Parts: sequence; C-alpha cells; structure tokens
Amino acid sequence: MSAETAPLLEVRNLKMYFPVTRGIFRRKVADVKAVDDVSFTVRTGETLGLVGESGCGKTSVGRGILRLVEPSAGEVLFEGQDILKLGPTQMRKLRRQMSLMFQDPYASLDPRQNAASVVGEPLVIHGMTHSASEYEDRVAHLLRRVGLDPAMANRVPHEFSGGQRQRIGIARALASDPKLVVCDEPISALDVSIQAQVINLMKELQDGADGLTYVFIAHDLSVVRHISDRVAVMYLGHIVEVTDADRLYENPLHPYTRALLSAVPIPDPVIEASRDIILLEGEVPSPLNPPSGCPFHPRCPMATADCKAISPALDEVEPGHQVACIRV
Repeated sequence: MSAETAPLLEVRNLKMYFPVTRGIFRRKVADVKAVDDVSFTVRTGETLGLVGESGCGKTSVGRGILRLVEPSAGEVLFEGQDILKLGPTQMRKLRRQMSLMFQDPYASLDPRQNAASVVGEPLVIHGMTHSASEYEDRVAHLLRRVGLDPAMANRVPHEFSGGQRQRIGIARALASDPKLVVCDEPISALDVSIQAQVINLMKELQDGADGLTYVFIAHDLSVVRHISDRVAVMYLGHIVEVTDADRLYENPLHPYTRALLSAVPIPDPVIEASRDIILLEGEVPSPLNPPSGCPFHPRCPMATADCKAISPALDEVEPGHQVACIRV
C-alpha cells in the first residue's frame, strides 16, 4: 500500500482495563490491564497484522475497535471520526461499515440457523433489502462470492465442513458491505490446507472491487506474513514494534520480535539446523500486576537497569519502522 493512502482507522492511546472485585459489595481492588496505551493506524485497503502470544491483548484491541467492549480510555477514529464519542443511534448506523470475523467456525454459527439465515441476518438488521426476492438474490450472491453453492443455503452448520463454515462466517462478515473487517484468528481452528484456502479467499476479496481493509489478529507468524502489508507486535498489552511485513521478518529490531521469529520453523533442514533459537526465560507477567518500566525487561536478554525504570515510547527508528525499546 502507498504510504500516502489516507488512514481508515486510527487508534490512539487505547486502554482496556477490566476491574477485579472482591467481597460481598464487589469492591474494586485492582485492574487487569489487558491493553495499555496502544496506538496504530490502518490505511484504506491494507491489512495490518496484529501478533503476539496468547493473552497479550490482541482480541481485546479488536473488540475495543468495534466497541463490542467499551474501552477505558483513548480514541478510535474511523474515517476521522472518534467512534467512542458516538451515541447508540449514531453507532448503530456506523456498524454497517465495520464487521467482525470470528475465530471458531464451530462455535460462532447458531446450530439452529441455516446458512441463508446466518448470511442474511446483517441484511435484515441494517434494512439492506426491500423484498424477499432481493434478499434471496443477495444471499445467493454472497455465498457465491465465498465459493459456496447457493443450493446449500438451507443446510444447517453441522452439515458443512470446517472450511465451509468459515466461508459462511466470511460471507456474513461481508454482507453489510463493510469497509473494515476485524479478523480475530479466523483460521486457527482449521486444518493447514483449509487455512490456505481461507487466506487466499480473503486476499482475493481484498484485491477485487471490494477494497477491504483488514485488522488480522493471529499468533501464527507465517500466516501473518502471507496476508499482511504491515505487522504490529504486541506484548503484555503494549505494541512493541510496527513495520512492513517483509522488513519485520528480514530485520526485526525488538528483542521480543526476534525471539518470536526465531521460533518459526524454516522448511530448509540446513538453515533450520544452523540458526540460533532465542529461548526466553521466565513466564509472561500478569496484566494484573505488570512490571515497572519496559514490560518485557524481566525476560529480555538485552535488559539493563534503565529498562526497569523507563517505559519506552513507540518511536520511529527508521522510516516506517517503529520500536519501543531504549536499546534499539
């Protein structure tokens, strides 16, 4: 994507805190800081990959962007408008332009609804069709777009394979003609061969007339490289590195990113046997009690005494490459 392309989404200083309560009166005693001061932009028509270990806050970011969970603080600008300041009526009108692709195709579909009902539900909610025939034509068109036969429209979820169910989920996500789709690990529950089909389908839809913009949440770094234009790496509720996908894989700068990439298998036995794998010591700290200073310093092989006291900002160390580390 061109660097001059206007941002569709801007996230500024987003925080997602969840209160911990105790006692009969449910007194608040602490906060789980799932997302702590996260900022990034997504340009129109690009895919931003959001990666990190389980529990780092990726899904919370996605839900905060869509206001499925209300953020504690920050701004979420969609086409320049801060959606966190919108009332229920205004937000309902805007929801048609944003959509969510769920992680588990086995759990995200109502087992009592047939495929036509699942795919067509956004059409009904947003009043996008005005007759039964128009509704049926639109559902058939959506099913064909994701490679399914419209004749399967009356089947219920258990009559489909995992890959077909995820295609139904994609069709549902596209039903309202959204500009932004948040993809919450949409292929992690699928076999590898089916993963490739779904990823290729998503790229085809983006490269076509749709011009979709994706925030692609995942922990599989090889998949993220294949689909993403840029990648943001998260650790313990913070973004620690953001840059173009190719640059991230060729020249990772943050020590956490280096450790993540060193664990990705390489399909060349000679290179795989000779490369160094970075093993991180200790466990990921709890977001209930995060460490002072840099959140990664307790496990970082490059940490110094300053890392315990200084919380590094996400600074641009070279054009288009931002890193949150005082040692870079």
